[in-house]
Amino acid sequence: MADERALRPIEILLVEDSPSDANLTIKGFLNARIANNLHWVEDGESAMNYLLSQGEFADALRPDLILLDLNLPGMDGRELLTEIKSDPNLKSIPVVVITTSNDEQDILRSYNLSANCYITKPIDVYQFIQVIQLIKDFWLIAVTLPPK
Repeated sequence: MADERALRPIEILLVEDSPSDANLTIKGFLNARIANNLHWVEDGESAMNYLLSQGEFADALRPDLILLDLNLPGMDGRELLTEIKSDPNLKSIPVVVITTSNDEQDILRSYNLSANCYITKPIDVYQFIQVIQLIKDFWLIAVTLPPK
């Protein structure tokens, strides 16, 4: 039986308000050796509209993976994570928190809200690119993502 990943691209939703971090992440996934579609939104409200296929995102495909910054304008990443993991139709989507915060309370709260992993963004650009490569290797190659 053919691997589902070989038949269609992996859908990734990046929720990130920093254009420079978003661009590094997008470049990292563009260089991936596995087909993926990365969609970028800059805030929690847009992310929920995307996930619920509302408004300008009416044709959005359900993501296989969400990369989530915690510090967002408006609805922050913590609130968004709560919404995602409390929705029966969304809670199975893996959420990787990738943020500048290394605060123990943020880490604990994220895991208590069922984040699938928590990564503190490195300040160094080279290290940031390495982290994106590790995310790609683990979540797009090694992990079997939940079915749609």
